Amino acid sequence: MSLSRREFLRAGARIGGAGTALGSLAALGASLAPATARAQALRIRDAKATPSTCPYCSVGCATIVHTVDGEIVNIEGDPRSPHNEGALCPKGAAIYQLHKNPNRATKVLHRRPKSRVWEEVDLNWAMDRVAALVKKTRDETFVERLADGRLVNHTLGVFGLGGATLENEWNHLQQKLLRGLGIVAVENQARI
Repeated sequence: MSLSRREFLRAGARIGGAGTALGSLAALGASLAPATARAQALRIRDAKATPSTCPYCSVGCATIVHTVDGEIVNIEGDPRSPHNEGALCPKGAAIYQLHKNPNRATKVLHRRPKSRVWEEVDLNWAMDRVAALVKKTRDETFVERLADGRLVNHTLGVFGLGGATLENEWNHLQQKLLRGLGIVAVENQARI
């Protein structure tokens, strides 16, 4: 669509005029809160609200996920949260797009060694493949004793990385698993 300079200025004047009118109403003491609340209620009227957590960083901002017939229709900050008080950062405000993005990968893809193409594989096959590769790497790099005879039972060939939104229970289990495998390099993205 081509927009001339004159049309651009005309549209800007209309928007500016509307903003000035709303500002004048607010300055006169007219509250827009009832209209805003009504619009909010209409937007999610038939939706089921489910509390959740933002998946992006270690803050763990609380969110409310609205669904209609099992389909996500809206995600917003939870005003009851003492952390974010209903506000979300730009990444958090984009959570809806994380779920509704048409480019989101929803299938397990695998690229065989020396191949240039990705192929769709079964999830169970992929999980078995990851387990086999972890075991193979651990077995090849496992050190039971150092040269001076000290018992160490570790491997430096595998690295464990946790995410910021993992809760304490999962982190505890993950630590048990990784330490049980003898993995020394364990890191977490959370800033704790």
